[in-house]
Amino acid sequence: MTPNATGVDAVIDVVTAVLLIAGALMSLGAAIGLLRFPDLMSRMHAATKPQVLGLFLVLAAIGLQMREWWVWPILAVAWIFQLLTVPVSAHMVGRAGYRTKHLHPELLSTDELEAVVLRAAGQRAAEKAQEAESAMPHTGKARNGGNARNGGNGGNARNGGPSA
Repeated sequence: MTPNATGVDAVIDVVTAVLLIAGALMSLGAAIGLLRFPDLMSRMHAATKPQVLGLFLVLAAIGLQMREWWVWPILAVAWIFQLLTVPVSAHMVGRAGYRTKHLHPELLSTDELEAVVLRAAGQRAAEKAQEAESAMPHTGKARNGGNARNGGNGGNARNGGPSA
């Protein structure tokens, strides 16, 4: 606060202080949630939701305290960047945690990803089986009339086939 604060300046300073304290408390809540929640999904929620709101409050306080118009677009870009990247990163962390079984399934109210993961696992298993089948040597008749026992060369004098 400035020593010679007029009425408007005093109000802006008080609003700035309230926004900074509220933003700091939201960030503190996110940090406590990261430490105290039991599983990955709860921690991920605690890290993303209050942190974005806390950052918005701190950026708004900075914009009010600067009292310059040019700072608002820069602060808006910073906040929009957070709005776009935090949900995507949280989604990727959550999906990776789900696939590596770093969660407590009993804490989930609905498991919407289970069917997708099982379908993908089934397709992957079918592809691996097909690859394994194509990599194994052929049994039965070979392409040139022989069989797997005699190497597929059409026979030889020892096994009663035509001699070469």
